[in-house]
Amino acid sequence: MKVLAINGSPRKNGNTSIIIKAVCEELNKENIETEIISLSDKKIDGCISCYMCRTVRNGKCAVDLDDFMNIYEKMLVADGILLGSPTYFSDVTSEMKALIDRAGFVNKNNDYPLKYKVGAAIVSARRAGAIHTFDTLLHFFSGCQMIIPTTPGWGMVIGEPKTDEEGMRNMSLLGKNMAWLLKRIQ
Repeated sequence: MKVLAINGSPRKNGNTSIIIKAVCEELNKENIETEIISLSDKKIDGCISCYMCRTVRNGKCAVDLDDFMNIYEKMLVADGILLGSPTYFSDVTSEMKALIDRAGFVNKNNDYPLKYKVGAAIVSARRAGAIHTFDTLLHFFSGCQMIIPTTPGWGMVIGEPKTDEEGMRNMSLLGKNMAWLLKRIQ
């Protein structure tokens, strides 16, 4: 089994990276392979609403001058997808938004190939806006008909990960819950 973790932060080694690694550590303990992709060194343009994914229905986005299709193809073969984003003005980063908009359209218009995959969301926030950011990621999973593991404190860390002990416990718990769910589905 494999989980693709996508870091939506433009800062490659920031707080979102720390919390993604915490979840992946738990998955690795359960013998689940993980791959982390950082959008900080990728180029993903926003959806241009051309509807070619609906017209052609070949499982691809017509915009092919960026890194989207490489990432989307990895999403298709993964058993689980972990999306992490810092909170920017109470929402996901523009990099993450571009990814989920295009993946959502291609998925929907090609008979939902992400359906029944496990999708987990994690969010880092300095102070506020984390709930809306978390909600944006969960809406993507729900719209793609994916299965969402949960934790009692949601998948978010407020402030520095090293000082949010409860948030980091939830990252570990999310990794365990995601592993449990992946094993039950398989």
